[in-house]
Amino acid sequence: MRHRVLVMNGQRIVQNEQTTGAWQTEHVDKAGQLKPGIYNIYAATAADKGKAYEGVIVHADKQAIYQQIGKQFVKHERADFDKVPELGSAKSITYDQPTGRAQVAAASEKLGKKLSR
Repeated sequence: MRHRVLVMNGQRIVQNEQTTGAWQTEHVDKAGQLKPGIYNIYAATAADKGKAYEGVIVHADKQAIYQQIGKQFVKHERADFDKVPELGSAKSITYDQPTGRAQVAAASEKLGKKLSR
């Protein structure tokens, strides 16, 4: 099943695509710091634990945490996190090599300035 996130009017709308091709709203909540737009998180690729990722946290569910990096989306396994990063926040995610646990830090100042425009 494909998922997407719509952000508009201060609301974050999570939708699932039905077999008929129509999108059905799963739930609605506050958008927080997320910028308005359509986030096609169904196109996310799995995170490579050997790389570092810097970008905005767009969505989190029971299985994964979705991060936007440029125009791409990366899907991190939720089980690798001790605490889910705040939605809409710019974060740098790396993985501890022996354990495979995610290490979350604030994104670089350069990325933060770019996102706040």
